[in-house]
Amino acid sequence: MTNLIPGAEPWSHVGTGPHGVLVVHGFTGNPGSMRGLAEAFAAAGFHVEMPLLPGHGTTVDDMLPTRWADWSAAAEAAYQALAARCEKVVVAGLSMGGALTLRLGADHPEIAGLVCVNPATQPQAPEVVAMLQGMIDGGTDRMPAIGSDIADPEAHESAYDATPLAPLLSLVQDGLAPLGDEYPRMRQPLLLLNSPQDHVVEPAQGDYLAEHYGGTVERVMLERSYHVATQDYDQQLIFDRSVEFARRVTA
Repeated sequence: MTNLIPGAEPWSHVGTGPHGVLVVHGFTGNPGSMRGLAEAFAAAGFHVEMPLLPGHGTTVDDMLPTRWADWSAAAEAAYQALAARCEKVVVAGLSMGGALTLRLGADHPEIAGLVCVNPATQPQAPEVVAMLQGMIDGGTDRMPAIGSDIADPEAHESAYDATPLAPLLSLVQDGLAPLGDEYPRMRQPLLLLNSPQDHVVEPAQGDYLAEHYGGTVERVMLERSYHVATQDYDQQLIFDRSVEFARRVTA
């Protein structure tokens, strides 16, 4: 395995209470973007699992062969490890981590609650899929980076400096396309935190989830932050609301 980016390590924490939180990072990112949130849950007494998703945290070349099935399997394994030592589990994710959070929620009705920060929730338009496929077929394997969309000039996300196309296409087709059908039948409480100015996942994806979700939705607007809001001006708001929500749904 290539050397890890500093701060990209997975993290496992043994809490003081009976409940746990699984924390999931985004596409081309790593656990560094979610460390603050994970530590906020830990400080509140929760057990925490924060996996490093396959192909992430090293170099974009390591990510090229990975697909949705790899990331969702890693999230599932982390959930099972956490559930084995906890009474109730909450899952929290950013961006693609939000999509993985929703996937776990759909597959595991027993999960106590879901926290999604600027989640990817919708399949892309056919012309976007065709464009990606065309680029891949033409021999292009990556496009410009999507990482570190942060309003705070002092903050930086240690994401990859390019976006791998075949994994992106897998996220869209294998991940998001089937997920949309699941929302109406899901019943877990959902805390949805959205940045009105998001240059990676259009805010309309949050609207779509809120409109189609079958359970209760609490929505918080992150007015001062961009996509990687967990490292941005509203990070403390995210930490506080997420911990309060996790305490409530596991009570």
